[in-house]
Amino acid sequence: MKYYPIFKIVFISSTLLFIASCGDKKLSPSQGGYKYKGVYFGSHFTKHYKEGIRDGCDTARGQYKKGHWLFKNSNDYNNGWFFGRNKCRKLLKINKNGDLIL
Repeated sequence: MKYYPIFKIVFISSTLLFIASCGDKKLSPSQGGYKYKGVYFGSHFTKHYKEGIRDGCDTARGQYKKGHWLFKNSNDYNNGWFFGRNKCRKLLKINKNGDLIL
């Protein structure tokens, strides 16, 4: 089979192109992307998921917020709260005295 090397090159090239196209694409808010306090979270979230992200992010930054009824009754809010808290955790800033900087 003399066409084997060509098949191999085409296969590897198409595989690499496919992998490169699967990167994290940031969408603007008008295109469905969601950003809160300068942190990009992704796209196409429900209303309760976004509310959970906001409350979880605020909690991670030192201002505890949680809609307890939603947390117990809405999987979207619950998952969004943990996602927001974990993604915003690195934004917590503490000065040399150990005080929280808001």
